[in-house]
Amino acid sequence: MEPVMAVAIGLLYASAIFLMLRRSIVKLVIGLMLLSNAANLLIFTSAGMTRGAPPLIPEGMAAPLGPVADPLPQAVVLTAIVIAFGVLAFAVVLIRRAYEIVKADDLDKMKETDT
Repeated sequence: MEPVMAVAIGLLYASAIFLMLRRSIVKLVIGLMLLSNAANLLIFTSAGMTRGAPPLIPEGMAAPLGPVADPLPQAVVLTAIVIAFGVLAFAVVLIRRAYEIVKADDLDKMKETDT
């Protein structure tokens, strides 16, 4: 399963970089979202794709019995998803305001400060 995920993550990174190099600001934001999703999948895949029990230690034991799931990557990815949503919301408002002022989606036309 890990090789399939590695190919999927590589394709997500490649498409994100391709979109971020376009001149449209909308494509730039879509590329940023793909980049954050690829990073989240990379964290999940590097943590291991095996299923395990909840990391609970029975009473009187020093360690859990059998394989357990690691909660740290899940917490990191959950935090990254919330941050990515906040960045997306900010970017959408910024794009809308920039389009109202400049009347263009092209990043080269947005370089001018005289509007």
